[in-house]
Amino acid sequence: MHHEFDQLNNFADINALKPALHSLCSRYGSVARLDILAASQAGKRQALCFLRMGSAEQEHHLMSELGVGRFGGDLVVIVDLQTPATASRPHQMAQAS
Repeated sequence: MHHEFDQLNNFADINALKPALHSLCSRYGSVARLDILAASQAGKRQALCFLRMGSAEQEHHLMSELGVGRFGGDLVVIVDLQTPATASRPHQMAQAS
């Protein structure tokens, strides 16, 4: 995953993550749809982010610039959320480490 996505790691939850992800992707065009699902496995919390851009050209540009993959018809990004051990630290402090 490209370094642009590093800023998206360690948000507390998907509600906090969604505007940041939308902002990042909107640099490549109009975000037509953004769905985020929370997942947890072996103590690791992640957000599965499925999005569609306004056009196929915008999707291709986002994929080539950021290394985003495709799952079915959607672009997909997987982001690590705060774990219970890091939840007590503010988002900014988690990024500084």
